Amino acid sequence: MKTLLIGIGSALLFFLIVSLLGVRSVDSGEVAVVTRFGAVTGRILEPGAHIITPFIEGTLYYNTKKVTYETSLVDKQKDSKADYKDFPVDTNTKDGQPVDMAYTIRFSVDPTKVVWVAQNIGSQTALVEKIVKTESRIWARNIPRRFDAETLYTGAGSQQVQEAIFEELKPTFVDNGLTLDTVGIRELYFAPEYVNAIKAKQVAAVQVETEKNIAEQAKYKKLATITAAEASAREQELQRTTISDQLLQKILLEKWDGHYPTYLITGGTGQFILPLPSKQ
Repeated sequence: MKTLLIGIGSALLFFLIVSLLGVRSVDSGEVAVVTRFGAVTGRILEPGAHIITPFIEGTLYYNTKKVTYETSLVDKQKDSKADYKDFPVDTNTKDGQPVDMAYTIRFSVDPTKVVWVAQNIGSQTALVEKIVKTESRIWARNIPRRFDAETLYTGAGSQQVQEAIFEELKPTFVDNGLTLDTVGIRELYFAPEYVNAIKAKQVAAVQVETEKNIAEQAKYKKLATITAAEASAREQELQRTTISDQLLQKILLEKWDGHYPTYLITGGTGQFILPLPSKQ
């Protein structure tokens, strides 16, 4: 009897262990594709608990939430919150300047296409490696070659580069079961010699602009002075031409108090003073 009980207990324990091996838990934001002896069955497990056949069936998990693939320098990767980390892409500009580009891609797995992904690409790690990483690094290397270095350095070309990368990647991602959310250029690393040359050029341009502004201000001040002088001269000329003899006589008469002068001053310098006879 004791041996029978031990046997039954062992069988129950074995059955429990096997049953537990067949339990699959799928978290929120995930789906799992069931395989049988490595072949994709087409069965998709939604979030929740599921039972599969132990030792015969397996599962491939795919994260359907938005995740990020990010390229950055080694010393910055330790602080990165990206799901997948990689190194910057080295390339050249249109005018031959070497540049390293760090960028971020945010994407998600299309849950309606995970069976196709499992059959044609494999796990999510393989999906990121073969599609996200490979395709993005190709275009991150090729597209900056359409722009000269100064356009990229000053920032005017960065927006165009990331938009071009997005447009190139989007159809490829769709074809491979991915939804592309955003592409963003994080940093562009130029050679120090080029950076110093660009900074010197920008400083010189600012100095030239400042000198032009000073010259323009001086010109405007000069014009203002000339204009004021011309206006004053014109006013004086108008006064001379508009005051007539009749107007002067009228002013004198209005100011006369009714008394005649007592003396007459003669000579150009007023050196002779003659008394006038008083009016009776």
